[in-house]
Amino acid sequence: MRRRFGASALLMLAVLTSCDDEPKPQPEAITWHKDVGPLVQQKCGGCHVEGGIGPMAFQTYADAHAQREAIKASVQSRHMPPWPPSNECARYVEDRSLSDEQLALITRWVDAGGPEGNPADAPGTPAPPPGGLSRVDATLQMPTEYTPRQSPDDYRCFILDWPYADTRYVTGFRANPGNMGIVHHVIAFLALPSQVAQAQALDDQEEGPGYTCFGGPGLNGGQVAWLGSWAPGSPGMDYPAGTGLLVQGGSKVILQVHYNTGHGLHAEPAGGPDRTSVSFKVDSRVDKVAFVQPWANPEWITRKTMNIPAGQADVVHDWAFDPTSIADQLTGGLFRKNEPLTVHSVALHMHTLGTSTRLEIQRQTAGRECLLDIPRWDFHWQASYTLTRSRVIQPGDTLRLECHWNNSAPGAAEANWGEGTGDEMCLGLFYMTQEGQ
Repeated sequence: MRRRFGASALLMLAVLTSCDDEPKPQPEAITWHKDVGPLVQQKCGGCHVEGGIGPMAFQTYADAHAQREAIKASVQSRHMPPWPPSNECARYVEDRSLSDEQLALITRWVDAGGPEGNPADAPGTPAPPPGGLSRVDATLQMPTEYTPRQSPDDYRCFILDWPYADTRYVTGFRANPGNMGIVHHVIAFLALPSQVAQAQALDDQEEGPGYTCFGGPGLNGGQVAWLGSWAPGSPGMDYPAGTGLLVQGGSKVILQVHYNTGHGLHAEPAGGPDRTSVSFKVDSRVDKVAFVQPWANPEWITRKTMNIPAGQADVVHDWAFDPTSIADQLTGGLFRKNEPLTVHSVALHMHTLGTSTRLEIQRQTAGRECLLDIPRWDFHWQASYTLTRSRVIQPGDTLRLECHWNNSAPGAAEANWGEGTGDEMCLGLFYMTQEGQ
């Protein structure tokens, strides 16, 4: 039977047919200036600058276009940008990780040939400060070059003059290793005016620059305040707004540099002289005085109870303690004991056998609250991470540290806590304040 259409139906059919024939809008082209450049500056700009820790600069279109295939491969493998923390644990300021959508954006740009676009389309997103510091107020350098005298590990402390005569506050820190092939870590310790003579006496006892300082700067039993630290991959950072580390006039900075000539940046033997420096952001006043606290089981260090047997693929050690109960001892009387502590930023440190590590608060009431979880430890990417939401440790809570190691490689030897790169550590680090300070 032949079907008849009315005039209105035919008109509607014609309209629909004409709509189908109209060209569909094409997705807007992805360009460097409008899309990819701002993202690269946000996620990579703090390291990939001239003189930064990245091996190449991505500051211009030409820089990135020449390396576009390498950029694509690095982001697709999640090797770059480096972001070891698990986002299921906590959120951190200046998260460098890429979302799936951001990764797809970079991939589409590369696959399209890396079009430049119009510079006028750039949104003007500010890049992170080079080297992690928004401002450098003082840079202190080793007085002269030093070539390691002990192999493979040499811990050397150098006394640096603090340039301010009045009380100031360190509000940001960055280390500038002079010889990346041999510098394993850097710690800037604070020598109070009452400790300066003791430090100078240690320096005078040895010939050449500085003095040997395995374990610490050797002042008053070893418990000395930290001003900042560096390990491979650390870009430096501003400390949380409104906080800072108190430095009295007449103090000195004791710069501890751990040299390793057996394991360079790429694991080959390394050598040569070094002249490392450290940079500080400094302010005259802050809202709250802060303190940097290392966190590890004292028995691991003094009694060598952190045994890591050879042939074991997953060795675990953990420790928990209430830091509020000894806050006065930890800070040299700066903080009061048995009162809440606020944690602003956190870091973790192991050596080359490490596989994963975690720092969390065990609440006295119930449950655990994760501060930092590194599920795939990479010795070459270490940093301190500022929490987007600071956490308060109440009296009775404990701060729990857990580390895992793989010591199953053929020919492996038993390992334990030690200062050498071939030894191991399980160290937490947190930046804290207390109300009323």
